[in-house]
Amino acid sequence: MNNRLISFFLLLSTLFSYSQINELGISVGGTNYIGDVGDEAYIAPNDLYYGLIYKWNVTPRYAIRAQATYLKIQSDDAESKNGIKRARGYSFKNSIKELAIGIEFNYYDYSLNKPGLGSTPYLIAEVALINYNVVTRETTPNNFNTEGKMGFTIPVGIGFKTKIAPNVGFGIEGKLRYTFADNLDYNNPDFPQLSFGNPDSNDWYVSIGANLVFGFGRKSCYSEGATF
Repeated sequence: MNNRLISFFLLLSTLFSYSQINELGISVGGTNYIGDVGDEAYIAPNDLYYGLIYKWNVTPRYAIRAQATYLKIQSDDAESKNGIKRARGYSFKNSIKELAIGIEFNYYDYSLNKPGLGSTPYLIAEVALINYNVVTRETTPNNFNTEGKMGFTIPVGIGFKTKIAPNVGFGIEGKLRYTFADNLDYNNPDFPQLSFGNPDSNDWYVSIGANLVFGFGRKSCYSEGATF
């Protein structure tokens, strides 16, 4: 038992000895919704998002990342190529507050504190808690009251990042979210005028944007003369 504990703590110490500096920065870009309303395009940003991003680089190949983001989504049947949708003429706007945590995996070794420029493509896998607006009641004919609702998403994405100065990194990335919900567009079967689309198909949303991050904290023990 003692040998197993010793081995476990040696493994942990090895991981922490290879950890790099932390990163903190901002993320901005465009968003779009994918669902029963409006344009059928999967990637067509038509609104904005912004947020804060934090990364803890466990090794040169992967990081634990957390991101708090405010996103706006909207869509309009007038932009659809489907004649039935255009005749329906529905449109909506919503906002989403998202708190995500997950893993960022680098295709190549990457470090902000290594002399010279480094760059790499990377993959993102996260889980996220979201808050968005849903219709709760009809106040007057065709006028509705909305309230915030909590939900979950599974964001996945790809990106490319590069070091642009000592301890400063820049990246571009795109993420796709599956939401487990069919009401980002205020779809609600309790109200005939808001009951539409395929009830078996949940909504998605997409973000494409850029990150600017700054490194801080103690440098990694292998940053000098390392080969990553």
